[in-house]
Amino acid sequence: MPTTNYLDPKILARIRSLELEARGMVEGYLAGMHKSPYKGFAVEFAQHREYVPGDDIKHIDWKVYGRSERFYLKQYEQDTNLICWLVVDASESMKYASGAKTKYEYACLAAASLAFLIVQQSDSVGLATFDSGVRDFLRPSGQSSHLREIMTRLVQGPGGERTQVATTLHELAERIERRGLILLFSDLLDEPEEMITGLKHLRYQRHDLIVFHVLDAAELDFPFQDSTLFRGLEHLPDLLTDPRSLRESYLEELEKHLTELKKGCRAQHIDYVPMRTDKDVGIALAAYLARRMRK
Repeated sequence: MPTTNYLDPKILARIRSLELEARGMVEGYLAGMHKSPYKGFAVEFAQHREYVPGDDIKHIDWKVYGRSERFYLKQYEQDTNLICWLVVDASESMKYASGAKTKYEYACLAAASLAFLIVQQSDSVGLATFDSGVRDFLRPSGQSSHLREIMTRLVQGPGGERTQVATTLHELAERIERRGLILLFSDLLDEPEEMITGLKHLRYQRHDLIVFHVLDAAELDFPFQDSTLFRGLEHLPDLLTDPRSLRESYLEELEKHLTELKKGCRAQHIDYVPMRTDKDVGIALAAYLARRMRK
């Protein structure tokens, strides 16, 4: 039976004590723990600016006045709430499973767990699902009830369309107005060069990005031995073949694909997080979040 609630208490217990912060500045309206690009008079010192009539004199830096005999105000970085977008691949290839969970279910478990963590931080989370383009587009909210709406959208499951990651990333770059944190969950079965161009578009809009590359264990290890009928997904034909004759070339092409994606993400200062469906979701998320917090 398909999963109907992707909030797993065991996963949440592993990540509850961790945080997901933006690396750069974000735009928001509520007090929070993330840097805002706007200057105010609270939290952490940023710079001075010259006093103008009408300014509150309590922010005057008297030490600077003593040296220069001119009035300057202290300005501080305001903290703000994080706007986070979950971008989940719902194309047909995400239906594949060699074990207990499909790639889509694994991605949804990870996405839902991070959505819970974000709301617990008093931040806001939105959702976009996609295949050949954006399917669902749920605006961000920090309300606990919003998690139920995210679950409702996720349980609709993947469709029968092919993956077009690059097209989706360009569309989202135009639709998401306020910069924040974007979490992409996908098997990334698209042309690497085109996907990197889409990621660059989002980075140009000054979003912080994390790419969770979700692949099935069989896709990574290609353990097949006997003559096998491979069912075509995303409009590809079925293929009956001896997998032993294909294994070496398949793994070589896969490694090229992964290497190109990793290099492209690294060049754009994007976190690339490989995820195998035969590994515990909670352990994988906790390990990544701990590394990110240390950085």
